[in-house]
Amino acid sequence: MLAPVALAPTIVAYAVRDRARALVRSAFPKRRTKVLLARTAGEMESAFRQNLVDAAVVDLASGADDLWKIAGLALEYPSAPFFGILPLRSADGPALARAASLEFADVLVEGVDDAVVRELVQPRTFTARFAAALSNPPPAVGLSDERQHAVWRIIVGQAGRPVRTGDIADAVGLSREHLSRVFSSAGSPNLKRVIDLVRLIAAAELAKNPGYDVRDVAAVLGFASSSHLSSTSQRIVGTRPASLARLRTVDLVERFSQGRGRSRG
Repeated sequence: MLAPVALAPTIVAYAVRDRARALVRSAFPKRRTKVLLARTAGEMESAFRQNLVDAAVVDLASGADDLWKIAGLALEYPSAPFFGILPLRSADGPALARAASLEFADVLVEGVDDAVVRELVQPRTFTARFAAALSNPPPAVGLSDERQHAVWRIIVGQAGRPVRTGDIADAVGLSREHLSRVFSSAGSPNLKRVIDLVRLIAAAELAKNPGYDVRDVAAVLGFASSSHLSSTSQRIVGTRPASLARLRTVDLVERFSQGRGRSRG
């Protein structure tokens, strides 16, 4: 049973120096990663507001005027781990300490970590962490069959991005109608509602970022509008999206399990 082709992780990078840009290009080739290059703090923040950013890479040795404004976005968007790039000379100690104070996930050392940058970053991306944390559906969701579990893993592998039932059906070798029927058999929740639940779990995680409001969360997760996110949230978990930030995954699942897993009528 195969999953749909995974979306390439999105990495936003602030890399001014040639050496830093070369490291980013080598570690994150276009065929495997979507790399957004930001030249200013404004461009960096726009990247977060327009994309579901999996991780950020910041050239801490650039010496640019707005470097620490850019680095400070790590506290605004903690769902995406920030990684610094440094040659790690003796003079880089203050930059290293400041990155630590801003809760950077790690610092990549030029000439030492070049060959393993992707391996250091990828497991910590938002998508990878989200999929790993939810690899097994919570019992309260009501999915007990191994085929349902396999479909669930396909869904969580998209980390809240839109996923079409037709793509899932192709991956498991069934027609869309047959998949929907067998997935929701024996009182299990509807497939489309499970997809919406996972999207709302992702929305709740992103809503905890100080830098995001409801409109931003709707945009980066591909909802048609904040109103679409609102109607989905009320239908699936019985709450307004403004409340998502204070709810844990277990809270959302509990609300979902209270009769919201199947379409009425």
